[in-house]
Parts: sequence; structure tokens; C-alpha cells
Amino acid sequence: MRIGLHVVEFEDHGKPIATMIKDIAQYADANDFSSISLMDHFFQIGVVGPPEMNMLEAYTTLGYLAALTERITLLTVVTGVVYRHPGILAKLVTTLDVLSQGRAWLGIGAAWNEREALGLGVPFPTLSTRFEMLEETLQIIMQMWSEEVKPFEGQHYHLAETLNAPQPITKPHPPILIGGGGEKKTLRLVAKYGDACNLFLYQGQEALQHKLDVLKRHCDEQGRDYKSIQLTLTGANQLAKDLIESCRWAGKMGFKEIMLIVPNIHEMQPLEILAKEVIPIVAEF
Repeated sequence: MRIGLHVVEFEDHGKPIATMIKDIAQYADANDFSSISLMDHFFQIGVVGPPEMNMLEAYTTLGYLAALTERITLLTVVTGVVYRHPGILAKLVTTLDVLSQGRAWLGIGAAWNEREALGLGVPFPTLSTRFEMLEETLQIIMQMWSEEVKPFEGQHYHLAETLNAPQPITKPHPPILIGGGGEKKTLRLVAKYGDACNLFLYQGQEALQHKLDVLKRHCDEQGRDYKSIQLTLTGANQLAKDLIESCRWAGKMGFKEIMLIVPNIHEMQPLEILAKEVIPIVAEF
């Protein structure tokens, strides 16, 4: 079991935001954290704070972190499909992968935050349309990462030539993580296109096992090996002993990584506790 960081808050806390993010990333990189993930939002979300709180653009920030680190995986959890044209998104993640020397993942989902989309003038169609866009986006990105340069004609997107040079360093391509646990559409897309899924730790063992059972059924229908999909969780930090227990049962269910939201992460002490008291233990699970 691995522990990653899901960074959701960008207040300055008395020092430059760039310095705070650098300190967190370099400590995580040097102390066996597995990943740093960022939300792909433009306004802060309600479970963290009011929309007026600081929010950095995700891919610019990940590029900054790529230059500051050497080992850690970099991704969004997750990019809303409506925020970037699929061809441009493929270029963004490819660039991150090349410049980080193979440490990028693509995290993607159907998007949900209508306020920020409308606030910044981004079209925000119905949920069913967004899922259609998500499937086409996955098809486009896979085509761009295949080196097969040809047109793409979909219902929502039309590309004359899917040229993508350079190609990613990661082979066959950066892992695709599809976020969310929707049983009819999201988990079907995981089975069809995804290398990883991301569910929520707070849902508990029974609900999570149900989601995994649904994913297995979708994999069977797609002729996909369920074990080829990396199972990940997003969760809030807990007391060390409670987090270790959560990692224990999650590991038994097949989950490989928990991406932790760490309150007061800028103080660094919570990271030190994780590095000393949790990561060495859960690595054995």
C-alpha cells in the first residue's frame, strides 16, 4: 500500500504560495510518498472553503512540481472533461510526462462544478452529454498516444489530424485514472479505457466492495482483466493508528494507493508523522 498526497488548499499562510508548494513536494519526494495529485478546479470547492479562496491552475502547478522533484508521480484527481479540448489535454499530459521523465498520469472525469464553468464562460452541458464527451475524449487521447495520425470524427469532437510529437516517455502511455464510482457509466469507462480507478475512503468497506463488484462485472463484459486495473482511494488524513488500519483493510480489498487530503499540510508536521509512523508500516501491506 502506498500513500500519496492530494493537495487541495493554496493559501499562503505567511509565506509565498510557490515556497509552500515547493516545500511540500520536495519533502514528499524525499520521504517515500507515492504521488502528488491536485484538484482540477478554478474556484475553490465547498468542502474545502468558499470559492474566493486561492486555487491554482492544475497543469501549470504540476509542471512547476515536475521541475522540483525527481521520483514522485504527478496527476490531477481529476480533470473535468469540459475544461480543455481533448487534443490540448493530450498535449498537456504528454508534456508533463516528457518533462518529468515519465512521471505523469492522466486523471479525468465527467466534471461537476457548474458554478466555476459558468463563471469563467466554459460550456457546461447536461451530465449525459458530458459522459459522451468523456468517452470521446478518452478515444481521442488513446489515438494521440498511439502515434496513429488520422482524423477523429465524433459526435462532439472533430480533429483533422491527431499529431502528437513528442510522444510520452511512459509506455505504452501515461496511466489513465478515471475518477468516480458511478456504476452505470463511470465504472464501465474504467473497464473499457482505464488503467486505474479512484473511489472514496469514507464510503467504507461494504460500499467500496460493492463498487468493486460492479467494476468486475463491467470488466467481464468488456473482456478486460480486472486485476490489470489499479485501485486507488482518496481520503482525509486520520490519526496514524486509524490510517494504518484503513490501509490494512483497503489493501486486503486490492487497493494499492490512498491519496490523502492532509489538513494543515503547510505546517509540515502532519507529513513528518506520515513519513515516520505510517508509510514504513503500510508499505508491507
